Amino acid sequence: MNPAEWFSEISDELWPGQCFSLKVKSVLHEERSKYQDIKIVQSESHGVVLILDGIIQCTERDEFAYQEQISFLPLCCHPNPQKVLIVGGGDGGVAREVAKHPSVTEVHQVEIDERVVELSKQYLPFMACGFDSPKLRLTIGDGFEYMKQHEGVFDVIITDSSDPIGPAESLFRESYFELAKRALRPNGVICSQGGSFWLDPAHVRSTLDYCRKHFPRVAYGLAAVPSYPTGQIGFFIASLNPETKFAEPCRTFDEKEIDRLGLRYYTTDVHRAAFTLPRFAAKALYE
Repeated sequence: MNPAEWFSEISDELWPGQCFSLKVKSVLHEERSKYQDIKIVQSESHGVVLILDGIIQCTERDEFAYQEQISFLPLCCHPNPQKVLIVGGGDGGVAREVAKHPSVTEVHQVEIDERVVELSKQYLPFMACGFDSPKLRLTIGDGFEYMKQHEGVFDVIITDSSDPIGPAESLFRESYFELAKRALRPNGVICSQGGSFWLDPAHVRSTLDYCRKHFPRVAYGLAAVPSYPTGQIGFFIASLNPETKFAEPCRTFDEKEIDRLGLRYYTTDVHRAAFTLPRFAAKALYE
């Protein structure tokens, strides 16, 4: 926080030479948990904002775009996603969205930082309502260890992590994708937060390459989220089914179903468009 009461998201490691700033009305909470610095602020234009280690994780204004895409892209690429694992996602937003999908019967979530869950319930109830679903079973612990103990269990695994520094760094390595593969049922699908090709296409490409070593079908999908650096974020998505066509969802929804599910960003058309990349990005990531 600077004297003008602005929060500026500065990271020479992740986005050197640029930053995103929000004018802050008040600081609702700040502490150092066992794993990270946690700050929650009331902003002037974006509502309540969750900040971990100085990096914005979500804002009340646009969080739904990220939560819906990271959830419904993989869910709708699987023909019958019944049992889903969420790694991370301590704010509850992904759980909120996954539980909406008509085929999902069980949502298992493992989050390493209990304080993020507790504080989200207190300050971000519009997201933490996801923890109230009867489909959800929440475990506080390490995602690596959890998957080691649950081989061949899940139809879909969604990794909602922070950026690849600090506690989330290991979630972008090849060993993570190998472990996720073993935790899936046949034809299972995974999806992970994938950063932005505008910032570091080499890192996005290297992570995709790690994923390609373990999955026959791999792609990178997009969402527009104004409060994230560059206004866009991507997702690594992969399937054990070599016949998967990511841009053509297995499950489609008409407008009435979209409204009934309470979706504000995701539609079947948005799903298809998410996998159409600008030419320079497609060349950098796929050729």
